Amino acid sequence: MFRNQYDTDVTTWSPTGRLFQVEYAMEAVKQGSAAIGLRSRSHVVLACVNKAQSELSSHQRKIFKVDDHIGVAIAGLTADGRVLSRYMRSESINHSFTYESPLPVGRLVVHLADKAQVCTQRSWKRPYGVGLLVGGLDESGAHLYYNCPSGNYFEYQAFAIGSRSQAAKTYLERRFESFGDSSREDLIKDAILAVRETLQGETLKSSLCTVAILGVDEPFHFLDQEAIQKVIDTFEKVPEEEEGEDEAGEGEAEAAAAAPAEQGGAGAGDQDVAPMEM
Repeated sequence: MFRNQYDTDVTTWSPTGRLFQVEYAMEAVKQGSAAIGLRSRSHVVLACVNKAQSELSSHQRKIFKVDDHIGVAIAGLTADGRVLSRYMRSESINHSFTYESPLPVGRLVVHLADKAQVCTQRSWKRPYGVGLLVGGLDESGAHLYYNCPSGNYFEYQAFAIGSRSQAAKTYLERRFESFGDSSREDLIKDAILAVRETLQGETLKSSLCTVAILGVDEPFHFLDQEAIQKVIDTFEKVPEEEEGEDEAGEGEAEAAAAAPAEQGGAGAGDQDVAPMEM
C-alpha cells in the first residue's frame, strides 16, 4: 500500500491533488464486514454481517444505539466506530437536556462530519478508519446517511458499505424504488436478503447477521434471533417447495406418458376385441 513520500502525512498533498492517508482510511472501510441500511417513509432498518476473528471468539458489535430515534451501523475499524458512536450519544443527550427535544438527524450527521474533517487537517491526527450508516427519524421523516472518513456525508434511500458490499448494492439498486412504500416486514426482509448477497455462497443463518429497526411509534431496538430466523425461513424454504412441485410434476408426466403405451400394447394383443365405448 505504500506509494511514496506523499503518504507519510495526512496534511501533505500529492502532485495529483490527493491525500493518500484519507484514501487509506476509506480503504479500511472496504475491508470491514458489510453493513446495510435502508429506509421507507416511516421506518429505518440497519443490518450487518457478524464475523468473528476465529472460531473461539465472539463477533464484535457493528450496530449501536444512539438514541430512541437514531441508530448507527459501522464498517471498518471497530474501535473508531465505538468512539464515534459514544460521541454521537453524548451530542444527542446534550441536545435533549438543553432544548428538551430530540436531536434532528441531519444536525447530528453534520457534527459528525465536522469531527471527521478536522482529522484531515491536523498533522498529529489520523483520519477515522470507519464508515458509518446513520439511520434516524425526526419531524421531517425517516433518514439514512453515510458518513465517510474524508468528512463527506450523503443521504441515501438504501446503501451498503464494507467488504463484498457491491453485491448488496446491486440488489438494493434493483429494489430501491419500492422501499418508500414498503411495510415494516418487507423492509426487514429486503435488508436480510441484501445481507445474504454479501455472503457469496455461505448459508444465511440468524447467527450471521444483526438487524435493528426504528420507526414511527417504534423506538430503536434489535430484532432477536428467532424473529430473524423466521424471516430467513420464509424465503429459504421457497426453492425447496418449488423443487418438490417440479418433481411431482415430472412424476405425473411420466405416468401420463406410460398410460398410452400400455393401452397400445393391449390393443395390439387383442385385435379381435371391439373397442370400448366412450
